[in-house]
Amino acid sequence: MAIRKVEEKEEINMTPMLDIVFIMLIFFIVTATFVKETGIDVDKPLAEMAEENKLANILVAVSGDGEIWVEGRPVELGALQSVIARLYAENPKGAMSIQADKDAPGRHIVDVITEAKEAGLQDISVSLDQP
Repeated sequence: MAIRKVEEKEEINMTPMLDIVFIMLIFFIVTATFVKETGIDVDKPLAEMAEENKLANILVAVSGDGEIWVEGRPVELGALQSVIARLYAENPKGAMSIQADKDAPGRHIVDVITEAKEAGLQDISVSLDQP
């Protein structure tokens, strides 16, 4: 009677390592903060009484020469209302912040506010720097 030796293959169990990797991935996704930018640098005017608005999720920039930027892309005034309405529909509890250059024409800022109100947005603020 011959005795056979059964060879066992030794393997590293990868399941615990994959569990840890997925848990770390979920942790980083949940704790990450996403910074929204308008797409252009604006030189905001100074104000003594400026307050921080943490609910602003729609950022609109108005450059010194009157260009309007939303989410890093230039937007024509005629299309601004639909862009704001789409962003507002994604987060109805959010607010809009206008980052206007201190040299931006006032009529462009008023036009942006008008388009936002027509899109249904009520919480609108203008971003300022504190001295």
